[in-house]
Amino acid sequence: MSNFDATPKNLAPSEATLNITQVRSTIGRKPQHVETLRSLGLKGIGQTVTRTADAVTVGMVNAVSHLVKVEEVD
Repeated sequence: MSNFDATPKNLAPSEATLNITQVRSTIGRKPQHVETLRSLGLKGIGQTVTRTADAVTVGMVNAVSHLVKVEEVD
């Protein structure tokens, strides 16, 4: 499992822009986690979305940090 770069649960709301990439499958995951990924706009492994780091987005990313990789955009 070291091949996946999971996101630590320490993101905080800011003015930054985030690239959020799904790196793990939703098969066998809690339905709430699956719905959180869908709310972020992620539909499959390897898909990336760009979102601002507001409180709602950061909360969702922290809830599914084991399924996504987050990079801050300059």
